[in-house]
Amino acid sequence: MNKGLIFSAILACSCAVGLGGTANAADKGPAEMTLQATVDPATTPKPAQFPHGAHQARLECGACHHGKGEDGKRVAYVEGQKIEKCETCHNSKAGMPEKINTFKNAAHALCKDCHAKAKDKPELVKCTTCHKK
Repeated sequence: MNKGLIFSAILACSCAVGLGGTANAADKGPAEMTLQATVDPATTPKPAQFPHGAHQARLECGACHHGKGEDGKRVAYVEGQKIEKCETCHNSKAGMPEKINTFKNAAHALCKDCHAKAKDKPELVKCTTCHKK
């Protein structure tokens, strides 16, 4: 009887640990996000509606996400790495080039560049694609 109880407890703990790892691996962030600068807010803030789940369906995480090395340079995304807020580095105090020196500039550089490449969907380059009225 005790062996059965001990075995059941070990099995339950093993399953809980295994399922916890699966849940973390499956957590890819929210399906829909509102992106808004907080460190360097625009004079007229225009939050962007970002369909994160739709982008995940056709892009690898590393297409958008990356890290920062000891030297402050961009480091390619590695599966499972912690995703920091973009503004952690992309802010006016970080000394980055103007094209990416704020969250707004970095997002525009990345998103607009990618949207412009979608030749079959010219509507993606319109501001209202992300900035809903």
